Amino acid sequence: MFTGSYFHTMDNKGRVKIPSRYLEIIEKDQDRHITITNWEGYILAFPQSAWIPFAEDLAKMPILDPDYRPLQRLLISGAEECALDRQGRILVSQNLRNYANLSREVVMVGALRCFEIWDRSTFESHRKNLEASINKTRLHDLLI
Repeated sequence: MFTGSYFHTMDNKGRVKIPSRYLEIIEKDQDRHITITNWEGYILAFPQSAWIPFAEDLAKMPILDPDYRPLQRLLISGAEECALDRQGRILVSQNLRNYANLSREVVMVGALRCFEIWDRSTFESHRKNLEASINKTRLHDLLI
């Protein structure tokens, strides 16, 4: 499972190194491709072994249902397959870099079955807001 946060630098061409811990997870299933897509102002990144069942679940949703169609449209319209290069990097397209407002400094954040790619300053701001909004009582109830 993808956990933790890793800070990296994106080069001028949009290439970013995948953290070695994440590469271990990806390569364990002999994946050499990652599917990335737009979501809530950042990028979701799935190894192929996780993307395929996820996409199959999306495909099972009723295509004309107004509750599901926007979700399908958003996720599928932004989906791009990225091959890992020899250095363990992926190329993030200009379209997705613009969508997520990615600058040179990015952070990769574990999200269990996938990971997220954020602009570093956006993530740091989001994290502060997140910490302030979490209901600590719910966490306490979960742990008991």
